[in-house]
Amino acid sequence: MDLSGKSVLLTGGTAGIGREIALQLRAKGAIVVLTGRNADRLAAMQAEGFDVIAADLSNADGVDALVDAWGDKPLDVLLNNAGQLVDHDFRKGPVDPDAADACIYANLNAPIRLTAALMGALKSRPQAAIVNVTSGLAIAPAARTPVYCATKSGLRFYSLALREQLKDAGIRVIEALPPVVDTQMNDGNPMKKMPAEECARQIVDAIEKNRDEANIGMTKMLRVVESASPSLAKRITLRF
Repeated sequence: MDLSGKSVLLTGGTAGIGREIALQLRAKGAIVVLTGRNADRLAAMQAEGFDVIAADLSNADGVDALVDAWGDKPLDVLLNNAGQLVDHDFRKGPVDPDAADACIYANLNAPIRLTAALMGALKSRPQAAIVNVTSGLAIAPAARTPVYCATKSGLRFYSLALREQLKDAGIRVIEALPPVVDTQMNDGNPMKKMPAEECARQIVDAIEKNRDEANIGMTKMLRVVESASPSLAKRITLRF
């Protein structure tokens, strides 16, 4: 896809991978509207020249408000990047089920609801794409983050099925599977982290090259291991 002039709705675009995606898409000539929850970060991105929409995607009302704010603007690319990580480790003590619900909604329900609401806009374009950012942990889970892993695995299977549905509709469904990336979400993770700028570059490259999947960084190796031995892949990731 030639991104020049394309209209992109990017969720979670004020920090981390999302911010880098926004900058790189704009450098390619795309018209990027981004969302976020943090007022200061939204203001900072607006000061950099981006159109922004304040949106809390951890509940249905927040998603519907975003759809209303989008209105009938043309849409070429829906990029579902916003996500939450919840601490859900019973080895540390009691867990918060409300926080888990918010994580499930933001990571899984919100992309599904946005896709349903904006499908008409996407179908009206000569060429369109839905990009869902999942995770290497959608392939094999980590014991410390079961809710996050479940949501990303769910979004992965949603993407696979949606791709089959839309294969003749002129809408490409792209899944991006990052490794551990150097973002605020992973501040407490001791693993080696990929720079957010490089992760974003590979996602943008996958959009330009019309790839179905972007297996990024160590996720490439995990896919190789998983294809040869799913049980080995799980043993590797469950330790983290």
